[in-house]
Amino acid sequence: MNSAIAALVGLALAIILIIKKVPPVFSLLLGALAGGLLAGWGIEATVAHMVSGVKDIVPAIVRIIAAGVLSGMLIVTGAADSIAVAIVDKLGAGRVYLALALAAMLLTATGVFIDVAVITIAPIALMVGSQSGAPLPKLLLAMIGGGKCGNIISPNPNTIIAAENFGAPLQGVMLANLIPALIGLAVTVWVIVPLMPGGNSLAAKASASTAAPSRRKDLPSFWASVAGPLLAVALLALRPLFGIAIDPLVALPAGGLFGLLTTRRWSLALESLRCGLEKMAPVAVLLVGTGTIAGIIKASAITSIVVDMLSGWGGGELLAAISGALMCAATASTTAGATVASASFSGAILASGVKAVSGAAIVNASATVLDHLPHGTFFHATGGCAGLSVSERMKLIPFESLTGLTLAATSVLVQILL
Repeated sequence: MNSAIAALVGLALAIILIIKKVPPVFSLLLGALAGGLLAGWGIEATVAHMVSGVKDIVPAIVRIIAAGVLSGMLIVTGAADSIAVAIVDKLGAGRVYLALALAAMLLTATGVFIDVAVITIAPIALMVGSQSGAPLPKLLLAMIGGGKCGNIISPNPNTIIAAENFGAPLQGVMLANLIPALIGLAVTVWVIVPLMPGGNSLAAKASASTAAPSRRKDLPSFWASVAGPLLAVALLALRPLFGIAIDPLVALPAGGLFGLLTTRRWSLALESLRCGLEKMAPVAVLLVGTGTIAGIIKASAITSIVVDMLSGWGGGELLAAISGALMCAATASTTAGATVASASFSGAILASGVKAVSGAAIVNASATVLDHLPHGTFFHATGGCAGLSVSERMKLIPFESLTGLTLAATSVLVQILL
C-alpha cells in the first residue's frame, strides 16, 4: 500500500478509536503502528519511525511539564479567579459577552489551559448572566471564543510545541499572533456571538443554586495575580530586546514561583506544584502518542503529496494553515493538532521560504479551527461546566469554528504582510 494512504488509514483508525472512547494515547499508538505496517515497512522500521517522532518532541514535553509550575500557581492560589472576577466586575453585566471573552482570553494568555479557563469563569458567567438574562449558549460561546484568542498568544503546550518543532523562539511565536488574537476577540464578541440564535435565557433555565454561585472571599489582588505571568513574559522578552536568552524551561517556572510570592500564598507551593503536574501530565502522555503518529506521517509520502497539491495556491503559509486545521480536526485537540502538524510539515513549510516564527504562528492559530469536535474532551468539559446537553453543545460548533477560521485567516494574512 502507498505510504501516504497507509498513514491516512492509520490516522483514521486512531480517530475511530478515540470516538469509541479508547484512551487517545493508545488510539494514536495503534494508529501509528497500523499505518507503518500497512505501508509495508515492517515492525522494526515502523517502531523506529514512531520512536523518532517521539524523540523530536521530547524537548517540548520537558518545557510543558515545567510550565505546570505557572499553571498550578494560577489555579491553586486563586489568581485565575481573581483575574476573571476583576475583568467581569470592571466591565459589568452590560458588557457581559466582552467581559467573559476578555477574561477567558487573559487567563489562557497567562498560561491557563483553555478548558480550565472556561471552567474557572463559568460560575461567574452564570451569576452575571442570571442578572442580565443572557442565553447560556451565547455566554459559553463568548468564553470559548476568548479562550481560543488567548490560547494562540500563550505559553501553553500548543504554542510551546509549535515553536519547538519549527525551531522558533517561544516569545516570537506568541507575539506573532497578537494582532490575530485581538481581531479574533473583536469578531467573536461583536459578530459571531450576535449571529448565534439566542435560545433559552439563563434566567429562565438556571436554578438558583447554579445561577448565583458563591465567590471565594480570599482572592489575591488583580496585580498580585498577574505579576507571575508578567515576569515570565518579561524573561522571555529579554532575548529579542537585549539578546539575553532565557529558556521557557526557566522563565515559566520562575513566573509561577514569583506569583506565589506576590499573592502571598507561598504555603501553597507544594499544592501548586502537584496541581500543575496533574494538569500537564496527561498532556505530556498525549504528546507521546501524537509523536508516534507524527513520525509515521513524516516518514510517509503525505508531505510531498500535499506540497505538490498546494503548489501555486499560496505556498507554505497555506500549507501551515491547512495542516493545522486538519490535524486539530483529526485529534479534536489544539495541542495534539499543533503537534502533529508542526512535526510532520515544518520541514516542507520552512523549505518553501516561510520563516520559522511565521510557520509556527500559523499552525498554532489554525489548530483552533476544529479543536472543539465531539470526539475530544474540550467539547464535553466546556458543555458540562455550563450545564448544556450534548445537542445544545453541538449547536455551538459552527460558531466556534468561525472564531478559529478568523484566527487562522488573520494569522496567515499578518504573516504574509509582515
